[in-house]
Amino acid sequence: MAILEAEVPFELAGKRLDQILVEMFSDYSRNKLQLWIKAGRVSVNGENIKAKDRLEGGEAIILDAEEEEVTEYLPEDIPLDIIYEDDEILIVNKPAGLVVHPGAGNWTGTLQNGLLFYLPNAASVPRSGIVHRLDKDTSGLLMVAKTLMAHHSLVEQLQARTIHREYLAVTIGRMTGGGTVDEPLGRHPTDRKRQTVRDDGKMAITHYRVLERFKRNTLIQVKLETGRTHQIRVHMAHLRMPLVGDPTYGGRFQMPKDCGAELEAVLRSFKRQALHAEKLGLEHPKTGEYIEWQLPVPEDMQQLLDALAHHDELDIA
Repeated sequence: MAILEAEVPFELAGKRLDQILVEMFSDYSRNKLQLWIKAGRVSVNGENIKAKDRLEGGEAIILDAEEEEVTEYLPEDIPLDIIYEDDEILIVNKPAGLVVHPGAGNWTGTLQNGLLFYLPNAASVPRSGIVHRLDKDTSGLLMVAKTLMAHHSLVEQLQARTIHREYLAVTIGRMTGGGTVDEPLGRHPTDRKRQTVRDDGKMAITHYRVLERFKRNTLIQVKLETGRTHQIRVHMAHLRMPLVGDPTYGGRFQMPKDCGAELEAVLRSFKRQALHAEKLGLEHPKTGEYIEWQLPVPEDMQQLLDALAHHDELDIA
C-alpha cells in the first residue's frame, strides 16, 4: 500500500472529486481511482465523499493506493545525448524514433532502458526518474530526476504548471495569427490509441504563435500550459492545422499542388510529425534556481523548413 497526501490546487476548484484525482494522481487510471473512491480509500478533509461531489480547492486529500506490480526492465547500452547533468537531474535530447517508456510492442530499446544502464541507481526512482514524456516521433528536451527528492520536486512543478515547455511545429495550412486552444482531451471513443477533444476530457491548454508563414504551411512556436497525451497534435488538428508528417491526426498524406521536385522529395522522406521540444525551463530541485535549456531545430526539420522556403522563392520568381 502507498498512502499519498496532497492539497487540492485552487485552479481545480469546481471540478468533481474523480476529475481532480485524475489530475493530481496521474500515475493511476480514472477507473482505478473511481473504484478506490467507492471503496472508501479516498478521504477529503478526513471524510469519505462521492466521486461526483465538487471541491472548492485547498482540501486535504489522502489516498490509500495499491502499489502497482513492479515490472523489471533491463538496462541497455543506448547512446544518450545529454545536454545537462548534476547530482539531481539529467536533461536529455531525445531523438525522433526513440520510445520513452517500455510498453506493448516496445519492451526494449527505450529511453528508460538506456537510463537504467547509464544510471544504475535510477531503478530506485519511480519510472527510472522520467516525470514526463515525448511521443516516439517527437524530438527534443526531456527531464529526468536522479533522486527521489528531485522526482518529487519535478512532479510538483508539473502539477503547479510552473515547468516552462516550448515546442516548434510545422503545420499543414497557413495560419493568419497565433492564439490559444482551450479544449479538454480524452481517449477517442472508437480508437483507443488516439486522443480527441471531448467535453468530459482532461483540461488541456495550448498557446501558439506564428514564427514564419509559407505558402501552404506555418512554422509555429507552441507553449504548453498542460501536458496531455498528444496534446499539441490533437489541438492543431482540431484547428484544421495538423502537423506535417502526422499519420495519426493529419489524415491521408496528400502532396501539395504545384509542388516542385525538391519539396516533394523532402515531404515524402519526412516520416514523423514535425514537432520538436525546443525549450525547457524549471526550478532546480535542490538550489531553487531557475534553469533553462534551448535546442536548435533538428536536421530533418531544418531541411523541411529550407525546402518550404526555397519552394516559396521559386514560386515568387
